[in-house]
Amino acid sequence: MSLQKGFFRVCLGIIALLLIVYLTAKISFIFKPLLTIFNILIVPFMLAGFCYYLLRPVVSAMVKRRVNKMAAILLIYLFAAALLAVFVSVVWPTLQTQLENFVKGAPQLIAEFKDQLNQLQSSRWFSSFAVDEAALSTKLSDYLNQAITAASNYVSNVVSAVTNFIIIIATVPIILYYMLKGSGHISSSILAVVPRRFRKEGAEALREIDDALSGFIVGRVIITCLLAVMLYIGFLAIGLPYSLLLAIVAFFFNIIPYIGQFLGAIPTIIVAFTVSPTMVVWVVVVTVVAQLVESNVLSPSIYGRRLDIHPLTTIVLLLVAGDIAGILGVILAIPAYMVVKIIVVHVYRRFLADRVEDLVD
Repeated sequence: MSLQKGFFRVCLGIIALLLIVYLTAKISFIFKPLLTIFNILIVPFMLAGFCYYLLRPVVSAMVKRRVNKMAAILLIYLFAAALLAVFVSVVWPTLQTQLENFVKGAPQLIAEFKDQLNQLQSSRWFSSFAVDEAALSTKLSDYLNQAITAASNYVSNVVSAVTNFIIIIATVPIILYYMLKGSGHISSSILAVVPRRFRKEGAEALREIDDALSGFIVGRVIITCLLAVMLYIGFLAIGLPYSLLLAIVAFFFNIIPYIGQFLGAIPTIIVAFTVSPTMVVWVVVVTVVAQLVESNVLSPSIYGRRLDIHPLTTIVLLLVAGDIAGILGVILAIPAYMVVKIIVVHVYRRFLADRVEDLVD
């Protein structure tokens, strides 16, 4: 009898949830202004959150040394401004030159790719595997043409990029300042809206969420920076064109776990193929060696056992989030999953574990 009551309660809960979803879809126009505000604020708050977890340990260490928190944050901002000045004076000229050469040399890059592909097709080794050489050459050239055109247009659209960059640069430091200044009060502010009888579990869940996000974000950024440095050194050693630009592209792609390392290798291999097939081999060697160092040395040392997510789960999450929300969904998929997983586990322990055991018994 108790099993039937439990079953009917679950069914009623599902029906109520579906009814709420249906009614919400009918009044979706009410939520459009909220969605617009969310789209405006998500990128600055996301960047501020990433920087918060990166800089919070530094602020905490300075506060322990009896430095005022506000002074510690301002000192970090001054140090960041100095690093930005060094970047603009040392790194940016080379990067700017490579960007300009990439935009201007895009047609030549496509022509060199076609020439290398034609030479490869004329070899006996390739002809023994290829079924329709002309169709393959046309398709690959078209795909490359579309990709390089899109990349060139994106790089050339300086006005929009600079405008968005200025908006983000103007808002992120302000948001980050208040997040760092009130870091000790964030969890207490959240717990203030939680009913008193659930605050113990809520505090424990918040600590786990904070530890998980801190470990993932800090570890991922450190690993990706070291990997980009290794790739840049390797690309310079083999004489790959646009080495700095390709290393920075690989850095942004490798922020995404598992899938990012393959996506970041694609533009590098394409540029290497325009030089020669031998350069492709060297690029693959450099990339594989760097990835082996990252997976066998850096990740175990930095992550340890803090990133408890199966690779298959990660891939599924990235594919689904990318289809729903694009690049923003891919970036936020893993942190969002970690937060939701911790909340679900605590809710299950608090409300459902005993009931499930009673139903089984």
